[in-house]
Amino acid sequence: MKQNRKSNKIAFFGVFGNQNLGNECTLQATMYNIHKALPEATFTCLCTVPEDTELRHSIPAFAAHRAYPAWLDSQLWSGRRSRLMKLLRKILFRIPLELIHWAKGFKVIKGSHMLIVPGTQVVSDYVTGPFSWPYDIFKWAIIAKLCRAKLLFLNIGVGPIYHPLSRWFIKASLNLSDYRSYRDNSSKRYVEKMGPCRGCDLVYPDLAFSFQSALLPACQNVGKQRPVFGIGLKDYLGREGSRDRHNNRAYRDYLNTLGDLVAWLCERKYMVRVIIGDVLYDSGVEQDFMESLHERGLMNKEGQIVNEPVFTVKQLLSQIAAVDFLVTSRFHNLVLALMLNKPVVCLSDHRKLDSLMTEIGLTEYCLPLANLDFDDLIDRLVKLEKNAEALRPYIKQKTEEYRRTLDEQYSLIFKSV
Repeated sequence: MKQNRKSNKIAFFGVFGNQNLGNECTLQATMYNIHKALPEATFTCLCTVPEDTELRHSIPAFAAHRAYPAWLDSQLWSGRRSRLMKLLRKILFRIPLELIHWAKGFKVIKGSHMLIVPGTQVVSDYVTGPFSWPYDIFKWAIIAKLCRAKLLFLNIGVGPIYHPLSRWFIKASLNLSDYRSYRDNSSKRYVEKMGPCRGCDLVYPDLAFSFQSALLPACQNVGKQRPVFGIGLKDYLGREGSRDRHNNRAYRDYLNTLGDLVAWLCERKYMVRVIIGDVLYDSGVEQDFMESLHERGLMNKEGQIVNEPVFTVKQLLSQIAAVDFLVTSRFHNLVLALMLNKPVVCLSDHRKLDSLMTEIGLTEYCLPLANLDFDDLIDRLVKLEKNAEALRPYIKQKTEEYRRTLDEQYSLIFKSV
């Protein structure tokens, strides 16, 4: 890929800074590998929470989405003439503020070598609607091209995308790109169903598989007499999607099943470690889960259940390294566990999890999270422990293969630099 030699400045765009440690791991891995190819590269990041990104990664950051003052959403704009007031709010405030954000965006991207969208599930609208991430992707793609920066979509996950306008924003952005790759075949097929894109689309493993190996904790069987099982939590709300966790039946059933699993493990004298991967969304789930274990009387077993805070990728890696087996529903916790050579049972609520478990050849250890059956879960765990000695070298071989494949992609992108 022929690139502009005038600048070593590289900008990233994505859901970074909101304490999703899997996304932060992805950005960290991408920066490390780009620095290997371009030692003089300097970085900036267009992200969700710039303050967190600057502190966590020591790079300049800028808000990817324009921020509105709180009074724009106040009761001042409601009432009998709410339609008129909403129109005035849009004309007098929202559109001018958005234009100001565009102008600031040009200053941020001006002189950049390239804008990279590295991994994550940002190419979707199932949480945000069309005028959040889909529109922002389109906006920054336009700004990048007008600033003559290369536009790269690296190993992105795609979908779901429900709104027609979201599909238009995303399709137009992908067609503006100089390079595109997806982290699984299902993401590539999802884009193909929206219509053809110009150029050639490639599929590579998730970027987190290229995380700096020197930063991975040493991997050994940590259980002295009995194995240590990691129980991964996430804010699973089921298909109904109600954010009121305590009145969400799918959420209650999910916690109850995992509570039954912890009780089963404790009865057999196994050690249990509770693990989360998204500080913002999973901390409340962690609190609910620990309270349920207290109510069951399981926390009276001194030292048998471990629950430690986690705020950084390094802490998360250390916690996963401290288990022999992991049960998880968080995609990047699954990735990190595999990189640490840990046999895993995946509880899937998204096709990205199904895709990874299929492509790595571990589908028999993948269960749907919806209506999770306790007996099926125990059956897979027993099988996992029984086959662990055969699984570990296989997992190591596959993750090393993924790392080599990603090295080839980085070389392909930067070979002419």
